[in-house]
Amino acid sequence: MDADLLDGHAAKDIFQSCGTTTAYAYDDVICLPGHIDFGVTDVVMESSFTKKISLKTPIVSSPMDTVTESKMAIGMALEGGIGVIHTSLPLEGQVKEVMRVKKYKRGFISDPVCITPSMLLADLDRLRSQCGFSGFPVTVDGKMGSQLLGLVTKRDTDFVRDPGATVSSIMTAVGDLVTGEDGVDLVKANAILKDSKRSKLPILDTERRLVALVARTDLQKNADFPFATKDKNKSLRVAAAVSPRLSDKHERVRALVAAGVDAIVVDNRQGDNEEQLLLVRWIKQEFPGVEVVGGNVATARQACHLIDAGVDALRVGMGIGTISTAQQERACGRAQA
Repeated sequence: MDADLLDGHAAKDIFQSCGTTTAYAYDDVICLPGHIDFGVTDVVMESSFTKKISLKTPIVSSPMDTVTESKMAIGMALEGGIGVIHTSLPLEGQVKEVMRVKKYKRGFISDPVCITPSMLLADLDRLRSQCGFSGFPVTVDGKMGSQLLGLVTKRDTDFVRDPGATVSSIMTAVGDLVTGEDGVDLVKANAILKDSKRSKLPILDTERRLVALVARTDLQKNADFPFATKDKNKSLRVAAAVSPRLSDKHERVRALVAAGVDAIVVDNRQGDNEEQLLLVRWIKQEFPGVEVVGGNVATARQACHLIDAGVDALRVGMGIGTISTAQQERACGRAQA
């Protein structure tokens, strides 16, 4: 009876049959529904990103310059995935993006918008309209990591009518602020804000430089992230891409590893080439504890070459999209479903 009810084809018969000569794209196949004897809460999506890194939410953001820098990587890791910082940055810039992810603390704003003491009130009003919030730290040069001079909030400007007034004349000076020391945890920072009845808590290092900011509104809406992808030190995990064609590829890998990157993704459209194989072998020899992702590959032979070189994971797929340059310029690829 059960055999009579079976129709369609098993995925194994379609994709793994030795006699199959047809390649299928996503639009060529559809999954048949079956009987469900479990609930949504019973579904476990945890998957391996590499041999040593698992993801509770198996989603990885692409190492494209329009997709993944530190902000995206932080968001991906908090939700249980991982982001790959693109390699189109200068070496120092890519390292800085990785460090922002590794140093991220939930509830702490690590890159607040800072302003200079010479900014005019009219310019401050325009900045508020652009950013959507009203409070800003005032530093010597208007940059994060500089000495904090004060804090300007909506309360400071409510009754100031002169658009030519400077921020320095209306801000609350640092001596009148309640501040936290670098290293304070979120629970203590929250308690300081509650006891002081302040809206923002600047976090300063021993030289009074701004290293972070805690906002009451962020604490109130801050969610728990039980699926966050973290390392053994409870820091968020992050990967970074390196092109085998870069002249500074070895120096870049060394700097990224020193910054605490969790995986190196060797970024190449066609992964089965000598440049990539040499780089993979070098990374695994120099930094055996760092996970290496190789690719892209579209055949078993390509995958075998990279695995033999020592990769811990593979990027699969080539020429499957309508905008793929591998397809348009090289007529290379493979349908992938």
